[in-house]
Order: sequence, then structure tokens, then C-alpha cells
Amino acid sequence: MAEVRSEVETSSLGLGAPQSADYPQLPHPAADPTLPVAEPLKVPEDPQPETQAEPDTCPLPPRRMWEDSFDTENYSAVSWRQYFDQSEDIPVGPSETRDVFRVYRNGTDGPLLVLLHGGGHSALSWAVFTTAIASRVTCRVLAMDLRGHGSTQVRQSDDLSTQTMSRDVANVVRACYGEAPPPIVLVGHSMGGAIAVHTASSMLLPTTVGLVVIDVVEGSAMEMLHSMQNFLKGRPRSFESIAHAIEWSVKSGQIRNRESARVSMVGQIKRHVEVEDVVESPEQAVPVSDVVVEGNEEICVDPSYVSDKPDGTSEVSIPEPEGVYSWRIDLSKAEKYWDGWFRGISNLFLGCNLPKLLLLAGVDRLDRDLTIGQMQGKFMMQVLPPSGHAVHEDTPDKVADALASFLFRHKFAEASRGQRTSSSYPFTR
Repeated sequence: MAEVRSEVETSSLGLGAPQSADYPQLPHPAADPTLPVAEPLKVPEDPQPETQAEPDTCPLPPRRMWEDSFDTENYSAVSWRQYFDQSEDIPVGPSETRDVFRVYRNGTDGPLLVLLHGGGHSALSWAVFTTAIASRVTCRVLAMDLRGHGSTQVRQSDDLSTQTMSRDVANVVRACYGEAPPPIVLVGHSMGGAIAVHTASSMLLPTTVGLVVIDVVEGSAMEMLHSMQNFLKGRPRSFESIAHAIEWSVKSGQIRNRESARVSMVGQIKRHVEVEDVVESPEQAVPVSDVVVEGNEEICVDPSYVSDKPDGTSEVSIPEPEGVYSWRIDLSKAEKYWDGWFRGISNLFLGCNLPKLLLLAGVDRLDRDLTIGQMQGKFMMQVLPPSGHAVHEDTPDKVADALASFLFRHKFAEASRGQRTSSSYPFTR
């Protein structure tokens, strides 16, 4: 039976916040006949209020599951280096108008898995999954920060159209692997799933052999768009620290896997400092670098804090010692592109002449076109509860199992050394 979720949680922008119904409350003893009931207190004929023990009739407040599950509550950030082999900034386009895309890579043999994240997330959302799939399959991984997201720096960061982002994916792959890249399997979550479908249907990468879409369906996505602005307004606008952001993401249900949240949230937020003092002379100027290293994380500094004065010197604003962290991308400003991401993707997905896999958090995601296509055996499908919208972050091992079986079944890849090839994962056709 499909898991019931709120509209907010099933948003296909890569975001979700569970309602209280997602977490069962502990039953009150009086409401559960299987629990022992205390015997009524016998009051003596001459009660002694000053010595008599009153029964405690105040029930404990209901608790959510996550309130009982965390012991040490370690929400410190974790470096991407624990999951990927390398990180690179890939220039694309002519030198005078060059865009630079941040990519993370892993592996040197086998098919190339191009991983595309959801709206508001970054390539780091694939970190834990990358380790999981690498332990099962001999493959190469290329996870990229899409335009306007993560550490990617482009001239038109607000152009989030499907055409532009699809071309970005093709350009980055060619910049990394030339005009004849290895066999490609496009894997996308939510918004990234829509971009993967558009990239495949446009045949921008001729060596593409497979398409995997995670928890994005046209029908439910279009329905959820109506409530997205309210959800975005309801999120915290800033956090005192990265640890606070990680804690919020786990406890709100945006990312239910704490390990994934500790590496993934670094790519969703940036340091934002309030500026009060301005340096008036070059002697007082302090150097500002493009990247500040704090612990084992990289935090981008907004270059707008540095400006050129008429005399050619630099004017540098002094940030306060303690700042706050805000979202790297304001998704509310991308509303004009939301419809274009999802409208028509079900038929585009079905029309791709490639082996296809659809992974869902619940069967309630299916729309009419995909339901018919699934019954006709046009693609493989697997439902992976219990998880939220960020399926590959919440249950990375299950997603890796499903993808590995898909790759083995179509002979796209071989098992990693020491792993046994199996295609028995229970797909629904």
C-alpha cells in the first residue's frame, strides 16, 4: 500500500517537509486495550491529603520518531572527499563568455552514470549513493552542479529552462570525455529527472544507453506546483551554522538519512554575512578569497563584497565575525520555469527509445500516462518505501540495488570485484 504523504513532501522540486501524520504518535494507555490499565486508587475513609500519594494523571506529550532515534545528534558537516575521487571546475564555452560547472567524479572503468540533482540541491546529494553503487557495479560517476545550483558559476544563473540545462549537461560531458564519451546512463532526481528526460529525448548525447528517473511524475508534479511557493516561504530563511541547517533538514524530513544530510546540505546553503563597515583606504583592506575553508567544507564568498574604486584600488567590505547561512538559490524566483520542467515529461519519457527505469517513493506518484505505459511494459518500475521525496538520499542502498540490477539486466555493466551479479530485484513491468 502506498505511503500517504502531504502535498508539500511530494513536491518535485527536490524539497519536502513531512506533516505530523508521517510520524506515528505513541498511544495513550486508555486508547489501547492491549496495554495494562492501572487499578483505581482506593481512598481511605479518613483521607490524609498531606501524606496521600496522588496518581500522576498527566499523559506524556506525544513524541515523533526522530525525537527518540537520535542519541549523539552529531550534525557536523562531512567532506565530499569521503565519497568521490575528485572534484573539478569544468569550463564550458568561449573564453570571453565561459561558464564554469562544478563536477564530482568517481571510478575509471565501465559505463558513465551522469547524475542530475533536484531543484535546490547539488551534486553532493549523490555522495552516499555514489559509494553504494560503486560497491556493487564497475562504473564511472559524473555528478554535476546544475546551472544556478551548488558551486557552479555561470553568466546567466537565472536561466533554468529545460533547453539551457539540457545543453549544459551535454556540454559538460563532452568537456570531460570528448566527442565520444563512454556509454552513458542518465540518472536524474525530481527536476534533474526532468532534465535527464529532455536530454535523452533530444538525443544530445548519442552514446546514451539508459535512462533512470527518480520520483518525478508529470501528473503529481504539476499538482504540487500550486503549493510550492507556500512551502518555500515556510522554510527557515537562514541558519546560525551549517550544523543547524543539517539538523533542520533531518528533523523536518527533507533528508531523512543523517549521513547524506551531513554531506549534502553543504551544497544547498552558503555563508551570508551582514556588512556594516566599509574600508575607505587601501591600507585597511583585507584580502577576500573566492573560497573559505571552514573545517572540512568549502564555502563560497559572495564576490559582491569586493568592488573597484575609480582610482583602481579595491574597496572591500568587512564581514562580521559571525555570519549566518542562507540558501544558495532562491527557488521562488524560478517559478516561471517550473511548468516547463514537468509538463509533457511523461510522454517524453515513454517515447525515449531506451531501456528505462522509474524509481518512486510511492505508487501514488503515478499519473494516467505512466500507469498505462507501465502496464504495457514500456519501462521498469520499482517503489522504494519508506522514504521521502529524496529517495536516493533517504535509502541510497535500495536505490543502488535497483540501479545495479537494471544495469546487469541490460548488460550495461559488470559487478564490482567481490560482488555477485544479480538481476533478481523485484521490478514491476
